[in-house]
Amino acid sequence: MQSIHLPYNISVRHGHPDFFDLPWGLPLTEWKDHSLRLEEVACGLSRHPVLFVNYSGRLYALKQLPVELAETEYDLLVQMEGIRLPAVSPVGHVTTQTVEGPGSVLITRYLDRSLPFRSLFMSASLVRYRDHLLDAIAGLMVQLHLAGVFWGDCSLSNTLFRRDAGALRAYLVDAETAEIQPGVLPPQLRHQDLDIMEENINGDISDLGDADLLVGGVPPEDTGASIRLRYQNLWEEITHPITIGPEEHYKIQERIRALNSLGFSIGELSLDQGAWGGSLSVQVLVTDRNFHRDQLLELTGVEAEEMQARQMMNEIQELKATLSQANNRSTPLSVAAYYWLKNIYQPTLARIQKTSGGISDPAEVYCEVLEHKWYLSERAGRDVGHQAAVEDYLKLDQKRGSGGDSFQSG
Repeated sequence: MQSIHLPYNISVRHGHPDFFDLPWGLPLTEWKDHSLRLEEVACGLSRHPVLFVNYSGRLYALKQLPVELAETEYDLLVQMEGIRLPAVSPVGHVTTQTVEGPGSVLITRYLDRSLPFRSLFMSASLVRYRDHLLDAIAGLMVQLHLAGVFWGDCSLSNTLFRRDAGALRAYLVDAETAEIQPGVLPPQLRHQDLDIMEENINGDISDLGDADLLVGGVPPEDTGASIRLRYQNLWEEITHPITIGPEEHYKIQERIRALNSLGFSIGELSLDQGAWGGSLSVQVLVTDRNFHRDQLLELTGVEAEEMQARQMMNEIQELKATLSQANNRSTPLSVAAYYWLKNIYQPTLARIQKTSGGISDPAEVYCEVLEHKWYLSERAGRDVGHQAAVEDYLKLDQKRGSGGDSFQSG
């Protein structure tokens, strides 16, 4: 980070503008006629003045705060970035001296392709996303609490959402009241954070209703409680341990399926060896239609549709956990993906192709084998393995008299 000392002090991370040409001698509320870099973008309500500036097509958010608070919030955002939490990216902070007295300004990167959460309740075109985005707020709070972060001010205005060809996520915008402590946030603080969230969001929606900005018949008193219930269901699903035996790894897939049914994909999965087996812990990510497809392609080069890719990525995550447990060290996802490609995916398809002479849709066929493996393992009460699943799958296909039509190229 570089610092420039003038009547004001600018501290900025490398790779960003120095912001030297902005009118720092004025409060942000008076910048309108003193800088050509200002841009108007959709944003939530803020208790502090917020402006957006454009440097060569890159937007930055500037938030005016009391003395030293910008540096404090900047440090918190840097810590969150370090543990890969979904929050705005910190760029720098400024100590100012204006006619209104001393103050400070926080600089963050504008989150491209994002919208304030309050837009969700003001636009009829976004109504169909509402359930997914309420899940996203719940997922964000779960991620924060697992990482030991007490937010202290979750609201519609302090949260952004982004939807594109990748992940659908809620992002923390305002960390002014946040605190970070080692380990998982204790129950008392989690419940306090949820109380604040519920009160703030219900208040936000009530205000929108009073201003006739609310669409879609949203009941103000239900939204905060709905997010809280989603949070509680997700927290319970993620944190409750399961014990698995040496031949019961199919139970990992059962756990993943349960999370998928809640609308969450698996961002990370690990096995911690205990006295009687393994304790499964996961982190979650709310996803849109192509997240797994892009991730699978990036890791393995395998092209698949989203639902197919989700099944394969779930298997890779399961394999990552198994390899980590077997080797007594953390296995990178890229290593697990390469192992899966060379030792599981390709041999499975090669065995089928040897019998059929061709496969028209490899990804679909592989997913059929996965489904069959899961069925056989659940029935047997143990993981039957890919080889047994493939052989039984081929036998069933022959019994159907299809001659392999489901996977032959013709």
